[in-house]
Amino acid sequence: MKDGIAHTLRALHHEEGQPALDLVAVAEQHTGEHEVHHVATDLADWSREHAARLAAYAAGGGLRLDDDTPEPASGQGEGPEGLLLLRALRALHLAATENSLDWEMLAQAAQATRDERLLELASACHPQTLRQMRWANTLIKQLSPQVLTSL
Repeated sequence: MKDGIAHTLRALHHEEGQPALDLVAVAEQHTGEHEVHHVATDLADWSREHAARLAAYAAGGGLRLDDDTPEPASGQGEGPEGLLLLRALRALHLAATENSLDWEMLAQAAQATRDERLLELASACHPQTLRQMRWANTLIKQLSPQVLTSL
């Protein structure tokens, strides 16, 4: 198995665990909100299933994802340059996604309170944030095949 693919499998296996924990916590904290509780529980199950399926796939290629191998490079000077670029683009995409959600929340609040200035601000800025997300995603799509299969 190519090192870049193995690295990404390890990263995703590790990262699928956190949403499962977070979703379980949300479900437990909001048992009175039935939709939140039940959907969060289902989504947590999906993340656990994803991690199990990743482990099974990797095992088929002789790779153990639950061993003591160090966590994937975080972009702090570890790993090949292409892999670091992918991790940086991933971080940029995630940051833009968080910002997009904040713009969406502000736009919804502006509509609810009839705050035209805030709605105008969100309407002007949110599309640019979406563009940031698309840019990072496009570069990830372009670079991933070459970077992950060349290591």
